[in-house]
Amino acid sequence: MGRALKRLSLTAWIFIGMAAGVALGAFAPGVARQLGPVSAIFLRLIRSIVAPLIFGTLVYGIAGGGDLKRMGRIGLKAIVYFEIVTTFALFLGLAAVNLVRPGAGMHLSLTSAEAALPQQPPAAGSIIEHVFPASIVDAMARGDVLEIVVFAFLFGAACAAIGAKAKPVVAFCESLAEVMFRYTRYVMYLAPLGVGAAIAVTVGGKGFGVLFGLGKLILTMYVALVLFVVLVLGAVVLLVRIPVAAFYRAVREPFLIAFSTASSEAALPLAIENMEQFGVPKHIVAFVIPTGYSFNLDGTTLYLSLASVFVAQAAGVNLSFGQQLLMMLTLMLTSKGVAGVPRAALVILAGTLSTFRLPMEGVAVLLGIDALMDMARTSVNVLGNCLASAVVARWEA
Repeated sequence: MGRALKRLSLTAWIFIGMAAGVALGAFAPGVARQLGPVSAIFLRLIRSIVAPLIFGTLVYGIAGGGDLKRMGRIGLKAIVYFEIVTTFALFLGLAAVNLVRPGAGMHLSLTSAEAALPQQPPAAGSIIEHVFPASIVDAMARGDVLEIVVFAFLFGAACAAIGAKAKPVVAFCESLAEVMFRYTRYVMYLAPLGVGAAIAVTVGGKGFGVLFGLGKLILTMYVALVLFVVLVLGAVVLLVRIPVAAFYRAVREPFLIAFSTASSEAALPLAIENMEQFGVPKHIVAFVIPTGYSFNLDGTTLYLSLASVFVAQAAGVNLSFGQQLLMMLTLMLTSKGVAGVPRAALVILAGTLSTFRLPMEGVAVLLGIDALMDMARTSVNVLGNCLASAVVARWEA
């Protein structure tokens, strides 16, 4: 029995914690409501990841990305393709969540610390005015993701321009990113407790209605991902004239590996090998697919647009179309470069919610069902990157 428990994956433990939280919230709501501090501690640790992780990964990605310079034309084509397709993914997710409104009626609330801050999302003019940081330390302390991203881009560009003299700084940022990856793994060991406590508090305080909203969110995301694969990626296949049957055979196994493990990295070696056999030149595969793991996260970007607006709906915050567009811009910027971190979407979402003054309780609630959604979005990420390598190869032919 003890050995069987040790062999359980973190995902399995999260499901166990979620089930325990639901049961506790249903049968002992008084006890469940007392678990708020456990959930709060986990959320505080999640928030501590955001600033150093984004800074380290973006600076190293910009300053250490010699591939873009060496590949030149191929790199430019790949980046343009990545941004076009991920924009479609964001807007499809935005349309789906506004149409279905899965968060309506859930009544998530701000903590006392969050309530002390302005509770309405910042207006468009306010965000544009403050997108450039006066102090990176202050931006990190406040968890202002947009300011951190802008500073990191400029800082990384300066390091790239200096060249050899900036190598120690770039090496530090690379090490910082690796340390934060490991730090995140440590924090995620607490995920079963954090999820269980958050679900228990939510169900104990708000009843089973909250679970209905989460079920609607899962169904909405799966339908939106299917539509994205069929309408967007399918259109790309037809426009670029990629042989469908051969492409399907090439991506089938990497797709299934990504879905079953919820890990893009697990599918990477087979994806590269299969796309080479499909006929994509080796130098294009070696550049486009790994780069896409940072810049072409189709499934993750669609999920983030769904999840962020879902939390706003659950909190009773009515976001204008302009505010939603600004949130999408934030997600597009912050989703770059953190594909290697476990539960990367959770970290990105936490930073975005903090920027837009939305309750962090939404992160804990979503983490309870994150494993179900992670499998779908990760497999679509892999599929999108395999297609990207085939598209770039066609453009280069």
